[in-house]
Amino acid sequence: MLPDWNDYVQVHADRRNLCIHLLAVPLFAIALPATLILLARAEFIPATVSLMLVLASMVFQGAGHAKESVPPKPFKGPPDFLKRWFSEQYFIFPIFVLTGRWWRQFQTAGH
Repeated sequence: MLPDWNDYVQVHADRRNLCIHLLAVPLFAIALPATLILLARAEFIPATVSLMLVLASMVFQGAGHAKESVPPKPFKGPPDFLKRWFSEQYFIFPIFVLTGRWWRQFQTAGH
C-alpha cells in the first residue's frame, strides 16, 4: 500500500533529511539481510558489524526526521512500527526515488 504522497512529502521536506534518507535507506536495506545471512553462517563478528550498520541507519533516519518541521505520525505500537518501517525501507522510499519524486522534493525543499 503506497502512502498519500502529500503526507509523505510533508515529513520529507528538509533537504538534510532527504540526503540522510538517500544514504541510510539503502544501508538498512542491504545491512539487514546481510546480518541475517551472516548469523545463519555463524559469522558473529561480521554479523555484529552489519547489525551496527542497521542500527546506525535507523538512528540517522530518526535524526533526519528531527530536522523536519512536520514530524511523522507516531507509531501505534510494535506491529505498526514494523509495518511502516519495513514498507518505507523496501518499497515506499525506493519508489519515491525511482519515480523522481525525491529529486522534485529535494529541489523545492528547505535548508
